[in-house]
Amino acid sequence: MMNLKNKHLVLNMNTIGIKIFLKFCYFSLVLIVLSCKSDVSKQEATTEKATVETENSSTKTILVFGDSLTAGYGLDDVNDAFPAIIQTKIDSLKLEYTVINSGLSGETSAGGKNRINWVLNQKIDIFILELGANDGLRGVPLSETRKNLQAIIDAVLEKNSETKIILAGMQLPPNMGEDYTTEFKTIFPELATKNKLYLIPFLLKDVGGIAELNQADGIHPTVEGQKILAKNVWTVLEPLLKS
Repeated sequence: MMNLKNKHLVLNMNTIGIKIFLKFCYFSLVLIVLSCKSDVSKQEATTEKATVETENSSTKTILVFGDSLTAGYGLDDVNDAFPAIIQTKIDSLKLEYTVINSGLSGETSAGGKNRINWVLNQKIDIFILELGANDGLRGVPLSETRKNLQAIIDAVLEKNSETKIILAGMQLPPNMGEDYTTEFKTIFPELATKNKLYLIPFLLKDVGGIAELNQADGIHPTVEGQKILAKNVWTVLEPLLKS
């Protein structure tokens, strides 16, 4: 039978064990938060570096403002994402343009609206807007998506009315419901017409739904898929560069 002294010893050991466990949980949580902040900070640092380099040169700026499709989620090298592929094409043609990749994985139209003013702290000649897919996949009310995209467009033109805006159209898989997917698809051409923007009808044309051109998640393009995205963008972008 356990005496009182031994009971106190067991209670003290249990208390110490709980404290150690709680400290471990807290430490793990801090590491997770810091890791998330680190990913965002890396993206901001990359964009800031590109901004400084652009300001110190005489080249014009193309800024691609998007989500994981722009950021190159899941690729081993960000240079395999379509903005970098377009930069290589531009360089081969000896055109004086610098492409800035301002893609952020997981970004929604609301998130884009919140960070747009920070991105506009530089002169932008061509602005490619690639957002909305994550809204659709999360079932965000379409009125909110439309409102947020319009706010981003307004902010860009308010900063510089001469900036040319290319809007990347998106579509959703049919499992989101016919009414929702149909209305979602119309948001992009309607905004393009309303604001007199250049439109990429469907950024994922010839890629979306094709297993061998997408990663295991079936959503994010492989290296080969990104090359096709670059081609879809280039079709609309090229005339603006040579005009």
